[in-house]
Amino acid sequence: MKNQLPQRLESLDVLRGFDLFLLVGLEAVMHHLSSAVNTPGFHSFMWCFSHVDWEGFSTWDMIMPLFMFMSGITIPFALSRYKDAKDKSLIYRRILKRVVLLWIFGMMCQGNLLGLNPARIYFYSNTLQAIATGYLISSLLYLHTSIRTQIIIAVTLLLSFWGAMEFITINGYGGGNYTPDGNLAEWIDREVLGRFRDGASVVNGETVFPEWYRYTWILSSLNFGVTVLTGTFAGYILKDKKLVQRNKLAYLLIIGSSMVAVGQIWGIWHPIIKKIWTGSMTLVSSGFCFLLMALFYYIVDYKGWKKHTEWLKVYGMNSIVAYMLAMCVNFSCIGHSLFHGLEQYLGEYYQVLLSLNNAVIVYAILYFMYRKRIFLRV
Repeated sequence: MKNQLPQRLESLDVLRGFDLFLLVGLEAVMHHLSSAVNTPGFHSFMWCFSHVDWEGFSTWDMIMPLFMFMSGITIPFALSRYKDAKDKSLIYRRILKRVVLLWIFGMMCQGNLLGLNPARIYFYSNTLQAIATGYLISSLLYLHTSIRTQIIIAVTLLLSFWGAMEFITINGYGGGNYTPDGNLAEWIDREVLGRFRDGASVVNGETVFPEWYRYTWILSSLNFGVTVLTGTFAGYILKDKKLVQRNKLAYLLIIGSSMVAVGQIWGIWHPIIKKIWTGSMTLVSSGFCFLLMALFYYIVDYKGWKKHTEWLKVYGMNSIVAYMLAMCVNFSCIGHSLFHGLEQYLGEYYQVLLSLNNAVIVYAILYFMYRKRIFLRV
């Protein structure tokens, strides 16, 4: 659908575009380039584009939390006019529609829904579904509670996750165990999702879980809600017309720095683990999200340096389209058709060329939509 472009927080569009550019435009190119170059120095640099195996935090671990955080920022801007409405049925339908669509899109991206094979359908396995969960929690809290209550609930959710992980023991899982095979969140996902968990298969009538997959979703949903809520808190600050820009920057920087510090300290006892979305990881990642938002707000909205950031808005203003194109559509056939003769000369660099071709095609589609002012919303 074609929409008229409303007054927007431009720094948010640029930051969202930056996040999507890294994920959609750069990741595959860099990994193929690393294989082609194949030097220790380049492999070390690729830490920036790789997830931590288990405990710890890398720059690439910011991609998913930032996407979720930014969905929370939009809540005060999009829902404020409904907050005092007596009849909220319209906005409830909008929220439900968004949650359902995000869930289906997530299954299309990572749940093999388009494979049309019931044995390969996974139910809860994707960033978009984590956003849907966090958005549902945060939007309903925004509509029905004060910011003070929202902060209290956010702290309660963090402590609830921590308490469950620390003090509940079932069948040898939990009780303060944060290993990949012994944590409570792992047990819950296996028991609840069963063969519908990502990567699971049925062998001789028994569900088999692969050793390579240790992401958890159900218990982790408590902290998905907190991640989106922290974005909502940033949205309160950025929307407040009583605050001058300098004070908005100060709040973002102070809150972000404080959250990173508290998360790092808490991580001594409650490890920073993205794959199970621990409370300490939630605080650290949300803190960095605040700092990134402050940086982009300073560059784009405070200083007005917009000339060289518009190309990122091409990604940012159609972020779901960018994500779906990258995850669901493979344009390599076009690259093979155009450049297959170069494979014999390029060797490993041929894969770099194909991944670059994919990135350029996705950007071209998004640029066409941007120029035609076609912005698809969920």
